[in-house]
Amino acid sequence: MPAIPALLGVRRVPALASLLMLMLMAAGASHATTPEDAKGLWLSADGGAVIEFKPCADKASALCGRIVWDKDAGTPADTCGVQIAQLDRFENDAWRDGWVYDPRDRKKYKGALRIKNGDLFIRAYIGTEILGQTEQMRRVTALPGPPCPTSHTPSGGTAP
Repeated sequence: MPAIPALLGVRRVPALASLLMLMLMAAGASHATTPEDAKGLWLSADGGAVIEFKPCADKASALCGRIVWDKDAGTPADTCGVQIAQLDRFENDAWRDGWVYDPRDRKKYKGALRIKNGDLFIRAYIGTEILGQTEQMRRVTALPGPPCPTSHTPSGGTAP
């Protein structure tokens, strides 16, 4: 008569666990972030703007973000056309080595950008990355309204 652990399939558990672990590792590897993942249209956390991330016009190896739709277009709070980021290098699943501009306080900060679970996380910080704030954005396939005019200067001043 076989031992009770054999009847319960205990000997099969290590093989099943190994197979499951390999499947999880393969799935994780297929979801590794690439420099391309950040490109496209992203809706700001408050839903008030859409930022397009794409290669910078003057430095194709860098990633730039510009506001292409603003719910406040045409008002004093208009930020249409403002460039909010230039990140020069992709390393360790993040764009970094550049700047992030916050149009609310009109200041530039060091910046980092990551894609996690399909959302974009842009971090603005002073000094070290741990001393900063992160805004989460979600990908959109279309603008919620008319795009910003291409030759538009925001009424709050010039873009950085």
